[in-house]
Amino acid sequence: MNKLNWGILGAARVNERLLPAIIEAPNSQLVAIASRRVGAAKATLEKYAPCYASSVQCYDDMDALIGDKNIEAVYCPMANEEHAEWALKAISAGKHVLIEKPMALTAKDIEVIEAAAAKNKMKVMEGFMYRFHPQHKRVQEIVESGLIGDVLSARASYSFLMKQARMYRINRSMADGGGAMWDIGPYAIHSLRWCFQKDGKPAEPKSVIAHAKLNDVGADIVTSGVFDFGQDAEGRARFGHFDISFERSRKSEYEIIGTKGWVKCHAAWVFQNDVPVISWALEDGKYAEERFAPSNHFTLEIEHFSDCVLNNKPPHLTFADAKANCKAIEAVLQSVETKRMVAC
Repeated sequence: MNKLNWGILGAARVNERLLPAIIEAPNSQLVAIASRRVGAAKATLEKYAPCYASSVQCYDDMDALIGDKNIEAVYCPMANEEHAEWALKAISAGKHVLIEKPMALTAKDIEVIEAAAAKNKMKVMEGFMYRFHPQHKRVQEIVESGLIGDVLSARASYSFLMKQARMYRINRSMADGGGAMWDIGPYAIHSLRWCFQKDGKPAEPKSVIAHAKLNDVGADIVTSGVFDFGQDAEGRARFGHFDISFERSRKSEYEIIGTKGWVKCHAAWVFQNDVPVISWALEDGKYAEERFAPSNHFTLEIEHFSDCVLNNKPPHLTFADAKANCKAIEAVLQSVETKRMVAC
């Protein structure tokens, strides 16, 4: 099997999951990792994949990794506000790019990345690893089958308790890429849009009203809100509720409620040995739980993107999806700032 040669731009904490995933995917190969902090790349490799310490190149300069001709694709897990800058550098150097969510802080920046990718004929995808787990396909099947009727409401709740080692996530304002909305908020918005999906495409909200608790530098610690997804063909209202927090225990669930019943994903974030569970119930009292064999959604994501590059296929997560998600987040930020309902 042909393998795609990967490089990682940064020694971010997500490497705990992503770095082994690149190694484990059958069609990918880790070639190098870089960090601007001297010794950090080597330390990350030795921590998460010690058996590869002698075969993977470690750089203390991220530009050096981008210039490495052996690397065909790069993963960008650095700070949110740096994603667009480094993605454009990598694309210009002839690298395909998997960008950790969010792809960028503005939809306009995503348009620039899209144009650069088209010009240089590079594959680019936003890194929502959760979408590649089989449980979400099953949720979609249940909705599309009509089992729970017409979807009129959805709820997404994502949180984890902020620890001292993660304080860098809230050391700058929301406008500068800090806070919960840019960290776990993209998952909540993305899953809500897919809750209202039709014909395999996510739905887009019309407007949003949101409230947040901000810290001293203007980063949100908690944000909650409601998206208006407009009326359905019967004139019934469709709302999507989201709730994200750095003050509560770990949670990553979403629920879809229809006219005949509901379906729930109990954990969108799963570890590779977890047994994921979805449940559903109907008006007549029927209730069911479905369990899935353990699988690593990071590995599935890497395998998918590598396949897209190696076999010239379009990524499952498109630029249109990335721009729509970003526009929705931008509307949330504006609503928090103005304390008013904002059109998406």
